[in-house]
This record gives sequence, C-alpha cells and structure tokens, in this order.
Amino acid sequence: MKKYLFIAFAMLMTIAFTSCSTKPVKTIENLREGIKGETTASAKYAAFAKKALEEKHDAIAKLFLAASKAESIHAANHTKALESLGEKMEPFKPEFEVKSTAENLQAAIDGESYENTQMYPKFITEAKTENADKAVKSFTWANDTEKKHEAFYRQALAALNAKTENTLPKAYLVCPVCGNTYDAANVDEKCAFCGTSKDKFEKF
Repeated sequence: MKKYLFIAFAMLMTIAFTSCSTKPVKTIENLREGIKGETTASAKYAAFAKKALEEKHDAIAKLFLAASKAESIHAANHTKALESLGEKMEPFKPEFEVKSTAENLQAAIDGESYENTQMYPKFITEAKTENADKAVKSFTWANDTEKKHEAFYRQALAALNAKTENTLPKAYLVCPVCGNTYDAANVDEKCAFCGTSKDKFEKF
C-alpha cells in the first residue's frame, strides 16, 4: 500500500512541477510581436511628427510626438513582462514609410484600429488563459491607449481635411507608467488606467 501511495505522490509532484514550469508560449510570442510593433510605431510617429512640422502642421506634430512617447512606454512595459518570464527580445530594425501628413494620419488610424480591435484583444485573451498577469496588464494598458490614439488621429485627419487645425488640442500629456494620452485641456487628476498622479505626466 505504501508503495502505491508513494507512486501516486510522485506522479502528483511531477504533474505539479510540470504545470508550474510550463512557460506561456503564446504570450511570450505575443510580447515579442507587441515589442516590435510598439517600437516601430514609436519611431514611425517620431518621423511623422518631423514631416508634419515640415508641412506646417504643428498641432498634428504634437500629437505624433505624444503618441511616439506612449508607444515607447508600451514597448518598455512589454519588455519588462517578457523578461519576467525569463525571456529576452532579439534586436531588430524598425521599418516604415513616411508620406504626406494626411497619408501618415490614415496609416496611423489603420494601425491603431488593428491593434485595439484585433491584436491586443487576442493577446489579452491568450495571456489570461496562460495566467500571465504582467502581460495582461501591459497589453490592457496598450490596448486602452491605442483606442484613444485612434480617436485623436481621426480628429486630426478630419481637421486637416476641413482646414480647421486650429480646433485641435494645443498640447498633449502622456502618463509615464502606462502611456495613457490626454488632451492637455481635459486631464484626470490621476491616470484613468494606472492611477499615476497627473503631476508626473509628460507634456507635448
């Protein structure tokens, strides 16, 4: 009887150890994809801001700069989540194309829409399934921010087309913890996503 009990105990310990040591494979893959996407978006939006300034669209340039900062924060958060799982991100070179400001805004709208309606919802679901809590938090912060970015970009493109850029926000604030992006004229006392005090926000 003792022999059978020992065997049963050994089997249970093996199962428990295997369960605990299994890495969240899909989440690791998704974090790498997210890091690549956010790093590329940060570099791309910085280049879009430069183009907007060249074309005298100063208000839109500020939006691109704020979004660039937010995306760099998302990339950093994803990297921390990846490293917490014992993984590293391999080096890569961001690739993108810069066109006119109107075309750049449309490209930004398309990218943000894809992220907040398809990519991040999928990533969040898979991270929850694999119990990767840090990834869930990082993906959720990015997803919620991308929804706001899409709305800002749509507003900017509409104003550009209507020649009413003077109605766009005069400045933007970015939360340094989660990347949440605000119109500087309409800011919460604490970040709605992570609770960081507004006095820590960066202005663009």
